Amino acid sequence: MPAPFTERLLGWFAEHGADLPWRSDPQPYHIWLSEIMLQQTRLETVIPYYRRFLRACPSIEALAAKPLDDVLKLWEGLGYYSRARNLHRAAKIVVCQHDGALPQTADALQKLPGIGAYTAGAIASIAFGQAAPVLDGNITRIFTRLLDMDEDITKAASKRKLWQIARDWLPDQAAGDHNQALMQLGQLVCRPRNPLCSSCPLAQGCRARLASTISQRPLRARRAPLPHFQVAAGVIRDDQRKLLIAQRPLDGLLGGLWEFPGGKCEAGESLCDCLRRELREELAIVVEAGECLAVVEHAFSHFRITLHAFDCRYVGALPPHTEPQKLGVRDWTWAHESELSRYSFGKADRMVIAQLG
Repeated sequence: MPAPFTERLLGWFAEHGADLPWRSDPQPYHIWLSEIMLQQTRLETVIPYYRRFLRACPSIEALAAKPLDDVLKLWEGLGYYSRARNLHRAAKIVVCQHDGALPQTADALQKLPGIGAYTAGAIASIAFGQAAPVLDGNITRIFTRLLDMDEDITKAASKRKLWQIARDWLPDQAAGDHNQALMQLGQLVCRPRNPLCSSCPLAQGCRARLASTISQRPLRARRAPLPHFQVAAGVIRDDQRKLLIAQRPLDGLLGGLWEFPGGKCEAGESLCDCLRRELREELAIVVEAGECLAVVEHAFSHFRITLHAFDCRYVGALPPHTEPQKLGVRDWTWAHESELSRYSFGKADRMVIAQLG
């Protein structure tokens, strides 16, 4: 970034920098945790989760020692649960291989699970003062507007160009403040809609503002409609009215979370047929399906679902078994309805639980 831009940006940040909990106590662990939580999640949502997480896991060592189920419960409701699983894995690696201290360079940080180029640059520059660039959606928007870039930012060549700009414009000193200033400018001022150009310290040299193309930047290819799936799940009770819940495998969507067992309907398959098939394949059990207790609409990042939760009576395990099997699940258990709050569930299943109540 040309020197006058850098001066204006840093001056603006010195005056308007938000008072965030990880800025008031910028330990490397705190910066790492905040950056992982801020991936795909709004700032105001993250802050209470951040504070609660730190109370439960005040250090990398405490996080590494925590059972994964407890970590996922702390993360419940924040979404994108692979972040929590990778954070936990990385903490164990840091304790075992780095004596509990985070690596200080972006290259070394990227060797840890869940830390990509942006997060590595943020940690290295903010926590360790390294001259490491960052590029996320907010900063991409700023750069494409400042330069009035009419290139599709989803293309690999455009991404390489933007990363090079981030490197070229990084000042030799105060890289951490520079990066945080860009992040905050994109969040608060250079917003996707209704940007506050009159409050922007970089407005004077913004080519898109001069060309009246701000609403067209950044340019990206139109996304295809999200696929939509019908999903059947069983609220399965035994003779003691306990509920059968299953834990999802770690290496997939919502890995490690608990759910009412079931799955996606195949072409031409009814909801009840789908439920019976999924329960055979995942747990080797037979149920009697009754009425539909809840219908929940939920959107993930790449698809949408309509979840149909059916009241089911547990009949038994498929011979020769005498209890459910871990065929397509990590674990299973019987729990009273009052005990469900001990387990970490995804949003759709929590919505079902709310309707049961």
